[in-house]
Amino acid sequence: MARPLIQLTNSSRSKGLAVSSGSSTKAPEKDGPDRAEVIVVGGGVVGASIAYHLTKVGISDVLVLERHELTAGTTWHAAGLVAQLRSTENLTRLAQYTLELYQKLEAETGQATGFRAPGAISLAPNEARWEELRRTAAMARYLGVVAEEISPSEIAEKFPLCDVSDLVGGIWLPDDGAVGPTDVTMALIKGARSGGARILEGTGVDDLLVSEGRCTGVITDGGQRIEADTVVLACGLWTRHLAAKQGVDVPLMAAEHHYVVTEPVDGCDADWPILRDPERWAYLKPEAGGAMLVGLFEPIGRPWPESGPPPIDKSFITMEPDPEHLANWLPDAFDRIPALHETGLRLLFDGPESFTPDDAYIIGEAPSLPRLFVAAGFNSIGIQSAGGVGMALAHWITEGYAPMDLSDVDIRRFEGFQSSERFLRDRTVESLGLLYAPHWPHYQYETARDVRRSPLHDRLADHGACFGSLKGWERPMFFARPELGVEAKYEYSWGRQNWHLANEYEHVAVRERVGLFDLTSFAKFLVQGRDAAAVLDRMSAGAVAGPIGGSVYTQWLNERGGIEADLTISRIGENEFHVIGGAGTRALDLHSIRQAIADHPGGPANATVADVTSAYAVLAIMGPQSRALLQSLTLADMSDEAFPFATNQWVDVGSARLWANRMSYVGELGWELYVPSEFAVYVFDQIVAAGSEHDMALCGYHTLNSLRFEKGYRHWGHEVSPDESPIEAGLSFAVAWDKPGDFIGRKALEAQRQNGVTKRLVQIAVHDEAVLLHHNEPIWRNGEMVGYVTDGMWGHTVGAAVGMGWVNRGEKFTADWVKEGEWAIELPGKMAPAKVQLKPFL
Repeated sequence: MARPLIQLTNSSRSKGLAVSSGSSTKAPEKDGPDRAEVIVVGGGVVGASIAYHLTKVGISDVLVLERHELTAGTTWHAAGLVAQLRSTENLTRLAQYTLELYQKLEAETGQATGFRAPGAISLAPNEARWEELRRTAAMARYLGVVAEEISPSEIAEKFPLCDVSDLVGGIWLPDDGAVGPTDVTMALIKGARSGGARILEGTGVDDLLVSEGRCTGVITDGGQRIEADTVVLACGLWTRHLAAKQGVDVPLMAAEHHYVVTEPVDGCDADWPILRDPERWAYLKPEAGGAMLVGLFEPIGRPWPESGPPPIDKSFITMEPDPEHLANWLPDAFDRIPALHETGLRLLFDGPESFTPDDAYIIGEAPSLPRLFVAAGFNSIGIQSAGGVGMALAHWITEGYAPMDLSDVDIRRFEGFQSSERFLRDRTVESLGLLYAPHWPHYQYETARDVRRSPLHDRLADHGACFGSLKGWERPMFFARPELGVEAKYEYSWGRQNWHLANEYEHVAVRERVGLFDLTSFAKFLVQGRDAAAVLDRMSAGAVAGPIGGSVYTQWLNERGGIEADLTISRIGENEFHVIGGAGTRALDLHSIRQAIADHPGGPANATVADVTSAYAVLAIMGPQSRALLQSLTLADMSDEAFPFATNQWVDVGSARLWANRMSYVGELGWELYVPSEFAVYVFDQIVAAGSEHDMALCGYHTLNSLRFEKGYRHWGHEVSPDESPIEAGLSFAVAWDKPGDFIGRKALEAQRQNGVTKRLVQIAVHDEAVLLHHNEPIWRNGEMVGYVTDGMWGHTVGAAVGMGWVNRGEKFTADWVKEGEWAIELPGKMAPAKVQLKPFL
């Protein structure tokens, strides 16, 4: 039963916050210029940062348009926290940049920012949360973030009013800071103005100008047409609906974010650190005069508004707080500082923040509308992200590419359906709470499920599949094994989860017999036309324009040699190719092909690309007995001589005709069968019936991963990215160094080949039954931290925790440096000796 809220004092019933004295005192400018080099739509902290950074890289003709007043969207009511640590290396780099910028911004501009660095403590009241925080702190230290593990007594020393009786420990981040959100925005605006930017308040944008397939400006709410070379939408929770007017998907939705500000608390010091108490879904920030700001990221969010788009005619929006809703969570948060129960409330606040389907913000150039950039959906971390985002977008706009791998936040990561109203409303209920929920390995979203199904979904469910979700696809992760006590559900932990024995059964079946995978979620493209071979060959580091019936594993690179895609290309005709990629990169890969066709030397290529992902189900038969099983189902000759590795053919299975590609992501004999969707259930039933003679196992994606780690097979987004080259990733074998003609990134690769590299992807094995590798565990060599684990699982054949990781020597990398080192993986409370090598373990 929910506990009642503490009685509010009279002064706590305000419906909003006063706007900081840093607000612009200039009368709003109404008339805009006829054009600008860059238009930034939105006058919050993110828009201000983008304008500021554009002027820093030499673009002075910047126009910022704000419908109401600067900061009037969501910036004004932010808590102002400036943390450094994020979920990935590069997002942490951006957050670190933000902190460094805010530290010096006041001195540069003369505008007060309210910056201070009281530090922050993340609290762990149980062993599971303590393990998560310690893992996070270890990665933080690798990235140069000061992060110390401290005891409950040390927490009490730093924050004497904190109840530490239930705590196991905490992570102390002494450099974390806070700013005045409005003040720091005004400092960025002042810096932008000094660089030539013009700011128009009271000027809204009602639509975008589009000409010849690109964004060319905006139409204001006064009907004025302002042309531009580039437009950036940084208008927060209004971004989705404005972008949608020109068919651009920006999947975000606002949710209510609640916090309270108390009266002064006896004995509280404003210089005490910020407390993050994720088990209680709360953060607690000392304020000037000894007051406390207590904010919530409760597990069940409340999308806002109840229907339709957010209003555009209102500024400084607040909602009427719901005491009954807060009563479910706020008393527990107050328990952390018991004195709060005896303190009145000055403010009970409820305001909108925008959230995305995966809790990562959205930046980058819209794939469907060139020269329209987006920076929105900041999931309550807009203040701490703004500096880095402004820097990154300024680089992106001027150089044509991001300064680092930002695929985790790239707008191209999303599918169109994820912008639908229903999907966003369903997911936002969960998204807000995930900020403070445990970040379990292999976590699966619970909301907005059953959106995309393989034609085989019901058959797989009947066989006991436990499904996970990726880009809306329901994918079998493992299969229930009642004889092993494994049910089709997740029970999360940092140790071996409940599906471990099912994974072992499936893994052994593929290594020793045969397994069947449903890989229907693979992205599939048909590229056709007179120039199809030339386009794909220029995109690919491998020689893909080979004989008909050939299949090539290859990478697409950027001009710096970084890996933009990792896929398979099969030539099925003189002017026809199948391009097969991962489910998570479908939109990105499709955009890359379209861009390559448009930018082909000599003008747009005579080629087309069709997304045929939904046209085919994919059944992968893998294992030593896969040939015997397939041969029993077809009259085609499946022998090695007739059907060699890396070739493809059309074959009949029973009465169905399908396309078979002899490739393997598990390191065993096998075929991927691309079955027209209408034949999928029929072919599945044929295989399952015949598979009983071979003790075939149905297998899920966890098994696909455990098998690939033993063989050292890379995965884009985990082991490889636009920041790494094939040479660094150990994929030189996939580069056709001697193929005629040029390919994108060739010059950069040739230079690396000649000069060497400083970092490499390595294979890791820890022969300790108590150890599992997940991700981001630091790698040590001879007592020095030199890298981190990208991903890993238990390798049932190797008999060890296996994974891959990046290590950086700092000078020319050599195989001897690996061989001569003593290696260990840092885990909470221990250093685990590890075997590290360049070659796979199987």
